[in-house]
Amino acid sequence: MQETSEAPLIMTLELAPEEQAWAQTQRDLYFPRERNIVPAHVTLFHALPAEYLTQVLTLMRQPRPAPLVQIGAPNLLGKGVAYRLSIPEGAAIRASFCALIPKDRMTRQDQAPWRPHLTVQNKVSPEQARDLHHRLLAEPMRETHPAAALTLWRYLRGPWEQIERAAFTPGRDHSA
Repeated sequence: MQETSEAPLIMTLELAPEEQAWAQTQRDLYFPRERNIVPAHVTLFHALPAEYLTQVLTLMRQPRPAPLVQIGAPNLLGKGVAYRLSIPEGAAIRASFCALIPKDRMTRQDQAPWRPHLTVQNKVSPEQARDLHHRLLAEPMRETHPAAALTLWRYLRGPWEQIERAAFTPGRDHSA
């Protein structure tokens, strides 16, 4: 049994409140109920080594302006559906955390190029996924919004335990 203090760390980006509520509603509607055990999220890292907790928290707590998030078209995953996201400033935020941790201590998934997405359905039949994808393609596009926060979680082989939530600073005017 893995010690809680050794459990991997997951870092997510929290959407603006209105967008987060919409994302959670989508997930609640379409994700298989028995598998829907974590909140709607945008993953920055899937499994950071727990030994870097102090360094990750220090960097998380540094003030930074909110990156803009554009929720794009839904993407068929085979056995699920996820929305593509455009978060240009998110890549720089992610890179700052990558600089903390030696590459050989990161999982392959976290070493790979970041492709931000919001999964609203997973582990269903290909037919169910195709049906939902088709329905979601007909929905209007979402507006661009600043993100709300970075959140750090501990992976506990099921539900996640929240460790820290670091809100972005209300910074520059994104309306220009």
